[in-house]
Amino acid sequence: MILRLDHIYKDYVQGRLVVPALIDVSLHVEEGEYVAIMGPSGSGKSTLMNIVGCLDRATSGTYELAGKNVTGLSDKELAALRLNNLGFVFQNFQLLPRQSALENVCLPLIYAGVRRKERVGRAKEALERVGLGDRISFNPTQLSGGQKQRVAIARAMVNRPKILLADEPTGALDSKSSAQLMDLFSELNSEGVTILMITHAPDIAERAQRIVDIFDGRISERGRNAE
Repeated sequence: MILRLDHIYKDYVQGRLVVPALIDVSLHVEEGEYVAIMGPSGSGKSTLMNIVGCLDRATSGTYELAGKNVTGLSDKELAALRLNNLGFVFQNFQLLPRQSALENVCLPLIYAGVRRKERVGRAKEALERVGLGDRISFNPTQLSGGQKQRVAIARAMVNRPKILLADEPTGALDSKSSAQLMDLFSELNSEGVTILMITHAPDIAERAQRIVDIFDGRISERGRNAE
């Protein structure tokens, strides 16, 4: 089990009011699975992704990532756990606009302390893997939306994480770019990458092996899609 959440609750305090965002959420993901999480705005899916991504802490419950109990870890330990196990892909790409595609992809390797020669080589390899070997010197302003998202995926995968977390990865893309991105996700998953993806689009969710619905902070499983 690469990811295990049991009886997770997350509350936010607004003045004197306690607002529950997640209510008794349990989610188990095996290594190599491809799971889609669907829910409307305000359903708690982004809160769930932040907890899975070690960007936020649950109010109560237990969370194990790659066999390690996340509860009680320091901020420094959480950062190390993220760096070594998780890759992030966001709807708005979150690329540095004045840095080249290559420099953007190198960032996680800089944080990991990888020497320049190796990180440049690995970043070039990651960009070639997503079909952008001829765009390594381009800045994000010179790339299409689909190309920007592929740079973001190369950046997410360059540190060879165990899990790829994708938050509405096709939300800013046209239908052709979305289909190409989903093909890339399927290829990565077939190579053993575990994928946990938030989406509001049913056709995108159907590309996953499992669909989990979330509504008002509670989740329910639809089951496994046909292979």
